[in-house]
Amino acid sequence: MQRAAQAGLGAVGAGAMIVLGLDLAYLAEIDPFRRTISEHGLGEHGWLFALGLALLAAGSLAIGASLVGRGVAAVRSSGTVALTAWSAGLLVAAWFPKHDWSVGPSLGGSIHRVGGIVAFLSLPLAALVIARPWRRHPQWRRPALAVSALGLGSLLWVLGIAGGVAVAEYGGLRWWQVMPLGLVERGMAVTEVAALVVLGLWAARGGAAARPGPGSAAQLTPRSPER
Repeated sequence: MQRAAQAGLGAVGAGAMIVLGLDLAYLAEIDPFRRTISEHGLGEHGWLFALGLALLAAGSLAIGASLVGRGVAAVRSSGTVALTAWSAGLLVAAWFPKHDWSVGPSLGGSIHRVGGIVAFLSLPLAALVIARPWRRHPQWRRPALAVSALGLGSLLWVLGIAGGVAVAEYGGLRWWQVMPLGLVERGMAVTEVAALVVLGLWAARGGAAARPGPGSAAQLTPRSPER
């Protein structure tokens, strides 16, 4: 399972570097403050963006499998389901490119938007749920607290976007006009990928998983379901 976590971390790192490379290469054309990351899915280099998201999704699944194998999370737990939903959302967003809504509605564009919403909501939930039982455990307290903090930070980014949409609706404005959407989305993406990396490092550590017990006590076991 350590190898699965290491492979997952490698895939996540490669995917993140591809997306970052696109951001830097097209900095003069795509304003990172106003234009979303999905803009890279349009045009001749859209396949690179799709590849980056696919690597992130594959790496996330490998990390999730390692967490289950180590006993940090149960295979049917809500945290594992949320992590799988994050990967599925990324794949959907990669397959269906962003649409220019100024020219009218689009089924593919709607599917892309749903995939992005599912992904961005699922990762913080996965981080918070997986880390929760381990936050007082002496062996895994630090990674659990780090994952929880990053999960909470990711959720705050999501709530910020939701608040911007609500303000726009109330004021009769376009929701992307009330905030630097590109900057907010990139901040959220960085926070969520950081949470994923910490989960991967946690899964990659050697030794038996430890089941959280009452209070601060812990009992070493080969596996431990998430509660």
